Amino acid sequence: MFDQDVLKLDLEAKAQELSDKLRSAVLETLKRRGLVVAVSGGIDSACVAALAVRALGPRRVFGLLLPERDSAGESTLFGRKLCERLGIEFQLIDVAPLLEASGCYRVRDAAVASVDKGFRPGMPWKIVSTGNRLDSDAVNVFSVIVQRPDGTEVKTRLTPKAYLEIVAATNFKQRTRKMVEYFHADRLIYACSGTPNRLEYDQGFFVKLGDGAADVKPIAGLYKTQVYALAKHLGVIGEILEREPTTDTFSLAQSQEDFYFALPWRTLDLVLWAKNHGVPAAECGQVLGFTAVQVQRVYDDVDQKRRTTAYLHAPPLLLEEVRELAPFACRAPG
Repeated sequence: MFDQDVLKLDLEAKAQELSDKLRSAVLETLKRRGLVVAVSGGIDSACVAALAVRALGPRRVFGLLLPERDSAGESTLFGRKLCERLGIEFQLIDVAPLLEASGCYRVRDAAVASVDKGFRPGMPWKIVSTGNRLDSDAVNVFSVIVQRPDGTEVKTRLTPKAYLEIVAATNFKQRTRKMVEYFHADRLIYACSGTPNRLEYDQGFFVKLGDGAADVKPIAGLYKTQVYALAKHLGVIGEILEREPTTDTFSLAQSQEDFYFALPWRTLDLVLWAKNHGVPAAECGQVLGFTAVQVQRVYDDVDQKRRTTAYLHAPPLLLEEVRELAPFACRAPG
């Protein structure tokens, strides 16, 4: 039966289930002493950090605050406050110098300037996608929005070359952060946590060997709606619970809807659940107030993202099997 309440959970039961599995995964399967969590100031990492404390205790959880030049100030503020509330040790490391040295900022600024001749380094900007998938099944295109000194915003369509260069350069951010995370995981003999929710994990909204790299991904089975509910149950601070999801990647505020999903996450959660459980498009639309055609567009977009991001989930491909390692492979608990 599909309705608006399908994502409701027995929160205490789910918290206990996931904390038991996380403890087993870290201490028994991975044989690590604790867990490193990069705390972004957003809901997903906050939920993982709180779950890790429940599973392992605060002394076995190490938090990292990893801001850079474009990070919102409130992200660090909220992340620090959460770590203090949870009672975990944490460290703040500004990764901007590493990104500067890698060419991240220089390359992406040059790509923006290649399509917007009025752009100058230091002007706030972001990338946006075509728009709401309910209303169109047209091929998605990307544009850059640049804010001029007088506050006006100029939108320019990106060329494929500029788009790919911006994304490739921006991916330095996630990969640099993960490098720092694994340094601390190695020195502490800890596992490294990933923080994607089900929507992000399913739809490939992560960087391979960046935020997609991890030893364990505790909330990859939870829809975003469920993450918010579980985080509240676990005592995550109100500032994070009230904060809307953001990429926190560009200097202009950018929602995940702007850049990738093209639908509000609350709606997409329900549509994705419906698709995953075989609910016909017409039935889903009737419950949510859309036409069957609109829902089918979203269903098709879900499949398209799954196809195009499948390689992000793939482990390194071996051209010949190494059978001798099979008995030693790590397997998820439960």
